Amino acid sequence: MTIDVHQHLWTPGFVDALRARTSPPYLDGWTLILDGEPPYEVNPADHDPATRETGELALVSLSSPLGIEFLPPEESWPLIDAFHSSDLPGNFGMWASTCHSEIDPERLAKDLDRGMAGLQIPATAVPDDRLLEVLTDRDLPLFVHPGPAATSQGPSWWPAVVPYVQQMHESWHYFHAVVRPRHPRLRVCFALLAGLGPLHSERLNARGGGTRGLVDPGFFVETSSYGPRAIDAIVRELGIDVVVNGSDAPYATAPELGMGAAAEHAIRFTNPRRLLGRKESGK
Repeated sequence: MTIDVHQHLWTPGFVDALRARTSPPYLDGWTLILDGEPPYEVNPADHDPATRETGELALVSLSSPLGIEFLPPEESWPLIDAFHSSDLPGNFGMWASTCHSEIDPERLAKDLDRGMAGLQIPATAVPDDRLLEVLTDRDLPLFVHPGPAATSQGPSWWPAVVPYVQQMHESWHYFHAVVRPRHPRLRVCFALLAGLGPLHSERLNARGGGTRGLVDPGFFVETSSYGPRAIDAIVRELGIDVVVNGSDAPYATAPELGMGAAAEHAIRFTNPRRLLGRKESGK
């Protein structure tokens, strides 16, 4: 069995909420209109849960590049609530989302207490201590996901390869330098191997920013959109215990690891359980 900590699934209620809008982000039929990215033709079949592989558990999250969390609260919350109200079948679970233009820790607490796995925030958001305290009070993790792209320059792949990676790289270092001292018990998972930020430890050390070889066991990185070469490099830097399986479905598939059965079991099963605070029994 496997656990996938990073998928996206748009249910009919969430699609209707996006179509009801007339300014970005919105859907025109199945064409997604965003600020900072070219129009994107959504394939409806991509959001059919019957086509998904879930294994033991697949966690879906709001697509932070949509920019929903940064909208004014009167626009943000209806979309977040529509997503949270999604009727997810089978072995799907959900990361909660929250509005960052008006912080509401009590509302987040109520959402988490409905059984959500933890909170997702955009990498472009400044982590608010009040939200992080809600998580640590419940021993639930944070998932840091790329946020809106700052520019639409370049070809269609540009946002995913340039701004998203830059955001995750910056977030990795910000959490180490600023967030961890204030929240020593918080577990965090960084999407797309934290933009390969961990591989810059030699430069960080040379500039006086850390000591190479010290690994924070509560800071996890997930594998989406990378393959065995990048994953192997991350494992050499951080060890295997903080690497977790993520696919970014329907936009990508879980990578082939090519690292042997023990590594497969750790990345796809044991480590995600540790991130989520699950016992080996799954209870």
